[in-house]
Amino acid sequence: MRATLIGFGLAALTAGAAAAGPLDAYRWRSRVLVLSAPDAADADLRAQRAALGRVRGGVSERDLVVLEAVGTGAEARALRAQLSLPEGEFRAVLIGKDGGAKLTEAAPIPPQKLFVTIDAMPMRRGEIQGAR
Repeated sequence: MRATLIGFGLAALTAGAAAAGPLDAYRWRSRVLVLSAPDAADADLRAQRAALGRVRGGVSERDLVVLEAVGTGAEARALRAQLSLPEGEFRAVLIGKDGGAKLTEAAPIPPQKLFVTIDAMPMRRGEIQGAR
């Protein structure tokens, strides 16, 4: 009986690890901006990339990681599935360190709006206080 219970416990742990989503590794470590687009030529995706490229320091300062779900590959499908995003449309989703979606837009998010949203988060306010 004891061996059977241990076996079930290991099976449950293995199943839980296999079911982990692509964002789980970032929880409590980084904020994540997920960019989803049908293909790399998507105008909104290119605009969002360009806007973020101009503010790299602010992105880094806020522990923000950018992940892209572009095209129809397995990784893109997994990210879209975890966030329930449509495959054929652009979406930008800000995920907090707690793993929750904080902002979802169907158009590029201006960096200032992104930063104001992040800076208003309780965890970020604590980070700012700790840096003083």
